[in-house]
Amino acid sequence: MARDYKKEYRDYHGKPEQKKNRAARGRARYQMEKDGRVKKGDGKDVHHRDGNPNNNRRSNLTTTSKSYNRSKK
Repeated sequence: MARDYKKEYRDYHGKPEQKKNRAARGRARYQMEKDGRVKKGDGKDVHHRDGNPNNNRRSNLTTTSKSYNRSKK
């Protein structure tokens, strides 16, 4: 069975709280790009050590490989 992306967006990704989380992750990535710790297309992810995407303190952010960061629960 194929995924219903419209339903996923409607039921989860489109919620105001999830939009804010996604925007915070984008801000973290931009902050790390400004610091020179990541570059576009480098295959790295910005990892929030405490798991909270809204906590963008420099001490909470680190760079990891995509495979490591996305395998964490």
